[in-house]
Amino acid sequence: MIELVEYLVSSLVPDGDYIVEERDGKDSTDIVVTIAKSDMGKIIGKQGRIAKAIRTIVKSASGKSNIKYNVVIEEKAE
Repeated sequence: MIELVEYLVSSLVPDGDYIVEERDGKDSTDIVVTIAKSDMGKIIGKQGRIAKAIRTIVKSASGKSNIKYNVVIEEKAE
């Protein structure tokens, strides 16, 4: 699943500085996208539409597995 999110982010921000990592939790697994402040708007989109679309794609792709995934977008600390 992390490969899917990494592909989507790299398509949206080809020259951007980002990190995609997976963090395991109790009930679900978080896929954390840490991105620079200057590229944050490209990932979130107007009114959060792109971020919502990424979350929807991940949710539907993980439908057959027993693992629940959450996509978290964080700003990179500079």
